[in-house]
Amino acid sequence: MTAETHVPDSSHPGRHDRLLQEWVHDTYKSKSKLPEPAVCPDCGAIYRHGRWQWGEAEAGAHQETCPACHRVRDKCPAGFLTLGGEFLLTHKDEILHLVHNQEAREKAEHPLKRIIAIETEGDGLTITFTDPHLARGVGEALHHAYQGQLDFRYQEEERILRVNWLR
Repeated sequence: MTAETHVPDSSHPGRHDRLLQEWVHDTYKSKSKLPEPAVCPDCGAIYRHGRWQWGEAEAGAHQETCPACHRVRDKCPAGFLTLGGEFLLTHKDEILHLVHNQEAREKAEHPLKRIIAIETEGDGLTITFTDPHLARGVGEALHHAYQGQLDFRYQEEERILRVNWLR
């Protein structure tokens, strides 16, 4: 019996590997293309040209809850930001103002980027988000404004970003 060597068909003669896209399961992404136009009955975001955006819903638009409203309803965040330290205790209102401003700035362009909840835990705060990029952006904005320690941990198996800011 002889062994066969398989040489993959490639447009790069010296390259015999392939880039494989790993399958990622996200229960909050639509399984198929949504009918257009669609409108979220909860927040009013519209689905047009393959993405969720703000705008006026057309008469007779398909009703479909957007992924952000699903996450808020299910209390299933994609990002966590934990805040702590002495500075937080003395500047809490100022910090929360920055957090809300950052969210408003992002949400104006991207309706799926929202805060789910802000909860007090001991001397700290935990803020949950519908989008991991928003959690990162708010953490970076806090670090830029007030310095401190900033730490990111991405849990790939759960597709969750955990950001910690301490000062």
